[in-house]
Amino acid sequence: MDRKWKWVLSSGALLVIFLGRMTTALEVPLDLPQPPTITHQSPKDFIIDPRENILIYCEAKGKPHPSFSWTRNGTHFDVEKDSKVLMKPSSGTLVIDISGEKAEAYEGIYQCTARNEHGTAVSNNIFIRQSRSPLWSKERKEAIMVQVGVSLVLQCRPPAGLPPPIIFWMDNNFQRLPQNTRVSQALNGDLYFSNVLLDDTRNDYICYARFPHTQTIQQKQPITVKVLDMDAINETVAALYNYTNNLFVDSPSGERRPSFMAPLGRSSTQMALRGGVLEIECIAEGLPTPEVSWYKESGDLPSSRMSFHNFQKTLKIADVMEADAGDYRCTAKNSLGSAHHTIKVSVKAAPFWISAPRNLILAPKETGILTCRVSGDPKPQIAWSVNGVPIENSPKDTSRKVEDDTVILSDVQTGSSAVYQCNASNEFGYLLANAFVNVLAEAPRVLTPPNNVYQVITNNPAFLDCASFGSPIPTITWFKDSQTSILNRDPYVIHNNGTLEINVAQSLNSGKYTCIASNNLGTRENHVYLEVKEPTRILAQPEYMVVQRNRKAVFECKVKHDPTLIPTMNWLKDNGELPDDERFLVDTDSLTINEVTEEDEGTYTCVMNTTLDQDSASAMLTVVEATPTPAIVYEEPDPPTDLELTDQRERSVQLTWIPGDEHNSPTQKFLVQYEDLLHQAGVWHNLTEEEGTKTTAHLDLSPYAYYSFRVLAVNHVGFSQPSQPSRQYRTNPAAPDVNPTDVHGVGTEHNNLVISWKELTGLQSNGPGLQYKVNWRQKDVEEDWLSETVANASKYVVSGTPTFVPYEVKVQAVNDYGNGPAPEAVVGYSGEDVPISAPESVQVLVQNGTLAEVHWEPVLTSMVRGRLQGYKVSYWRERSLHQAEAQQEEQQVLLFSGNRTDGRLPGLKPYSLYTLNIRVVNGKGEGPPSPNHNFETPEGVPGPPSFLRIKNTDMDSLTLEWGPPQDNNGRLTGYTLKYQPVNSSNELGPVEEMMFPANETTVILADLKYSTRYKFYFNAKTIKGSGPTITEEAVTIMDEAMKSDQVDLATQGWFIGLMCAIALLILVLLIICFIKRNKGGKYPVKEKEDAHQDPEIQPMKDDDGTFGEYSDTEDHKPLKGSRTPSNGTVKRDDSDDSLVDYGEGGDGQFNEDGSFIGQYSGKKEKDTHEGNESSEAPSPVNAMNSFV
Repeated sequence: MDRKWKWVLSSGALLVIFLGRMTTALEVPLDLPQPPTITHQSPKDFIIDPRENILIYCEAKGKPHPSFSWTRNGTHFDVEKDSKVLMKPSSGTLVIDISGEKAEAYEGIYQCTARNEHGTAVSNNIFIRQSRSPLWSKERKEAIMVQVGVSLVLQCRPPAGLPPPIIFWMDNNFQRLPQNTRVSQALNGDLYFSNVLLDDTRNDYICYARFPHTQTIQQKQPITVKVLDMDAINETVAALYNYTNNLFVDSPSGERRPSFMAPLGRSSTQMALRGGVLEIECIAEGLPTPEVSWYKESGDLPSSRMSFHNFQKTLKIADVMEADAGDYRCTAKNSLGSAHHTIKVSVKAAPFWISAPRNLILAPKETGILTCRVSGDPKPQIAWSVNGVPIENSPKDTSRKVEDDTVILSDVQTGSSAVYQCNASNEFGYLLANAFVNVLAEAPRVLTPPNNVYQVITNNPAFLDCASFGSPIPTITWFKDSQTSILNRDPYVIHNNGTLEINVAQSLNSGKYTCIASNNLGTRENHVYLEVKEPTRILAQPEYMVVQRNRKAVFECKVKHDPTLIPTMNWLKDNGELPDDERFLVDTDSLTINEVTEEDEGTYTCVMNTTLDQDSASAMLTVVEATPTPAIVYEEPDPPTDLELTDQRERSVQLTWIPGDEHNSPTQKFLVQYEDLLHQAGVWHNLTEEEGTKTTAHLDLSPYAYYSFRVLAVNHVGFSQPSQPSRQYRTNPAAPDVNPTDVHGVGTEHNNLVISWKELTGLQSNGPGLQYKVNWRQKDVEEDWLSETVANASKYVVSGTPTFVPYEVKVQAVNDYGNGPAPEAVVGYSGEDVPISAPESVQVLVQNGTLAEVHWEPVLTSMVRGRLQGYKVSYWRERSLHQAEAQQEEQQVLLFSGNRTDGRLPGLKPYSLYTLNIRVVNGKGEGPPSPNHNFETPEGVPGPPSFLRIKNTDMDSLTLEWGPPQDNNGRLTGYTLKYQPVNSSNELGPVEEMMFPANETTVILADLKYSTRYKFYFNAKTIKGSGPTITEEAVTIMDEAMKSDQVDLATQGWFIGLMCAIALLILVLLIICFIKRNKGGKYPVKEKEDAHQDPEIQPMKDDDGTFGEYSDTEDHKPLKGSRTPSNGTVKRDDSDDSLVDYGEGGDGQFNEDGSFIGQYSGKKEKDTHEGNESSEAPSPVNAMNSFV
């Protein structure tokens, strides 16, 4: 039985939504002012159909709604003056009617601008071009006559279209021409024949070009090819053909080694763009037809992104990365040899985003940063604009600072909203991003609808939304059941966007949740509900059944589920619907199949679905006859017998055998193995495979080997045992057929060259006396080859070589019967030595207090004496310019790879003296250092003061002491002190500012208010500006006279008497009311109840005579006389005190009896449209009053 558990949870969908929301920039509600944002635009490269109107999209949003304008080719495009051009209402989208006009008239580069009073956004440059499908130029095609076996190229050369056409070859009957490893179409559309056959003769080779944008197809004039067999033509006719010369290809017609038809030469280059598609091809000719293979010399091919096409002749790599650069080697091979071609691939990159700028919503006085981080090759240039104007040409803004890819906005002011554009470009493309800065002061809003109900299954995560907006960004607080504050602790997590996550929801987590959004302008709350449900479980699962034909099959499926969820039971057969057959009966917890047949066999699955989850279980049904027949036994075949060797030749032999019993499973193939008793006795190697219907194999052999053969049979069960070995067959020795591979020349010392290779195996030696003839000579020097013959070795060391010069080396195999084929030369280098020269003309350009650029002249190649690795810059700080004596710090080292002539030194300390030197580095080591070069860094802003202490606190004065910064980073010009009072509700008073010279370290502040908290801000300054600020707080001492006045009031005799009289009067009034009530008399409240029967005010209960309680219905209707705000929530009455209303919040004090002491401070906020409202069910704010 196969059982599958599947859960489809609403929380899963919620998780996807939540993750998407986390990656989305903060959105401004559309009823608030905001600069324009481009929401939809046409692609950068827009190819149009000349038969249809041109539609150029430009849509934007903003408050107020933006107006639109266009430029074409960099100048203003007056839409109103062109009757053919229409701009859609409330939109920037252009509709250009080209009926009766040539589309070329509207080609060009368009850019849309959307502006309102808060800023200007611009679209990409949209390059409009019309699609083109030009006609093929007329040409007369003469018949092409070629000799059998030669290679041939039929050129297509389609007209240049926009976009480029798709090429394919067909015949007169519109049937595609067959292609294979011998005949194939290249990437440029030409048709290549590795060798021609007589069957290739035809007069309808037609190249077609399909232009995808206009859906038109054009064809080239048919090409006639006649393939001639020269052996069948008499000498006279052959001489005539040879005389005309232009009728034939000169290539030889016999068997030959491969050579490349495309690309030509031993190597070629190709460039690809990051993220694009790389297609490289190798097409070879030869007879027999060569097979093409690929590998990357400097690493592995990217298997997950790589595919082969065109019969292995084309290598395609999708989503190109920088790691795909390197040398790709294609090898064409047939039985006569091989050819190689290297394609050197370089990868460049158009600009791509690392971090695109995002919209900023700032409150006045806040600071924000716009970041535009891109990468590319070459490195992109970044240009900033404000409202479509280059930032260098825009009005100067002291609150704005531009640092390459970053714009820093400090202390923003109301009315400074704008749209910033970042343009990153290199030679391969550009990126343009708009990001607005919206300066708003807005009280919080909760955007999540109220009273949402979330349902999840037990033990799954739950996500409760509290989407909000405000400026400054609101702080989100969650409460459960209006009384328990939820912090960031298990099982709760509060995310940055306000969403509350419950990692593993349990039934006890069900209930009412309240989120509160607050900033310094106000507070808003919202209620949601969580219901945690029990999971769906299949208790009784269907079981595997074997049923006789025409009998009944019953599958059970009993389920347990949450009682509040509505379940749905479905049955499936083989993951599809049940057959529409009355024999299938579905009950609430079972499936019955009457009179089963063989067609009913399969897998049956019951699936129980609810709105939140599902569960499923499966079982198989097997239908059998009433009297089962014995099962057929399948086994491996018996081994073949009677092996015989016939047709014995120098390099081949024919092997025959008799197959063994197949045991009810046909033989699929035979595997022939051999043992070489001369070189590897006891080891069997696979030699060839033959189809299961054959009993003969033609075996190609190597010289100088003692062969024995055996055969194994294979069927779908497995391999048979090996047959008995054949009799021994010996081949005669011969000269080597191949040379050693993996030939390299690498120096290990400065005066040697180590030539290494991979030795031949015993079977490859072809005879006794195997040796290796090693040849070498210096490259590009008129010298004869030097050689040495060695045996039983895989390397040879050439001594006395110059340092790091190129050598040509080759290794040839020889034995007692002759030499191997002529070897190919490879290039190697003799050993390296350490460089003997240092970089010259060292210059340092100091950029700022922390960054410098160093430049130098490169070392001559002859002085590097090896493969250049780069340049090593060593630098260290001698001392601060404050100090006369050197205090040298630890040396820092940077290595700049490659043949660089400059580098950047980051992380420097301002106002310091530095020393550096430079060395060149090769594979052997480092060269001598350049002379030490000194440079100074300019001043910077200082560090924070080392301390700020407050002493001698009195009623109206105190003393401040401070210490200078640990890092002056320049000459201190003084200190700045700012301070302001803080009242009991944490509201800040006016700021006082004082300046002090650099040599002062203490000050006495007088004329302060008694019993008042003050906040102090202190920093140091240099000529470059102010450093970081440190803060402290202190409270002045309370006046003793006031303390005594506050206590004396409660001890005065007249005050005590007054309080007693008031208490007595209240007691008398209560007694009178009680008496009147017992007499049944009416009182004003009762009269109002009789006069105004409100359905929400319940009558008195008959049993105890008490007043009915106010019932808060599901709709949360307020009492009469109150008003409901537009957001649907009922606000608490102003009489509801809350610790939130007290300025100090949790800092209030309590007496021993729990009463609150301390003065109220601050006004309670109240909407202007509110009246005297009745209090409602306890809110989280009211809940806090329960502690008072």
